[in-house]
Amino acid sequence: MMSACVLYHFAFDPGSRTARLALGEARVEFAETVVRPWEDGCPVAALNPSGMPPVLQVTEAGRALTLCEPAAILGWLEDRSKEPFLMPVDPAERAETRRLTAWFDRRFNDEVNAVLLHERMEKPLLRLGPPEARALRAGREALKAHLTMLEGLLATRDALAGRRISRADMVAAAHLSVLDYFGEVGWAAYPGLKTWYMKLKSRPCFRPLLGDRFPGVQPSAWYHDLDF
Repeated sequence: MMSACVLYHFAFDPGSRTARLALGEARVEFAETVVRPWEDGCPVAALNPSGMPPVLQVTEAGRALTLCEPAAILGWLEDRSKEPFLMPVDPAERAETRRLTAWFDRRFNDEVNAVLLHERMEKPLLRLGPPEARALRAGREALKAHLTMLEGLLATRDALAGRRISRADMVAAAHLSVLDYFGEVGWAAYPGLKTWYMKLKSRPCFRPLLGDRFPGVQPSAWYHDLDF
């Protein structure tokens, strides 16, 4: 039986983008409710104890499920698939997928997003004043270190965790695509990563993200280009 799905998400939240990419890759149709989790009365607050998107509400075979945040949503997609979906079969690649996913959710988020996205995105939304130059420099230096690591991985792999696209690629693409919107990724210095990103960007699941717009900020000149 087909599922009825509603995704509560914020377009520039990397976790929300991860869910959108994975749902698109699985060809699961879903309705969208765009939320602003920092505002009083946000519907996600009643659905997820953390108050954070994404949240996917599913009605399947007469049963209602509320799936909170990317791990639960991607796990549901994996469970409903007859064959491995975004988790590799090979144990080593499965372990690498989990390692890279945790790395993005923790170190990348703490060292890059918590700085750059705070300055470029959260401050305008919360009216906290202009970006601080010192914080931007620190965030950009941290980003370079992470991009260098990714470039090294892709020198010997077809995808981040090994031979085929996995959950790690979806998570990485979600995080990098937000930074790319704000022009923070210097792709020319990372040719292997750029090629990988172009391949991800060309997949049908990625197209809805290219239509996202942040109020008052135009996307980078190459944000829409599939071959940039």
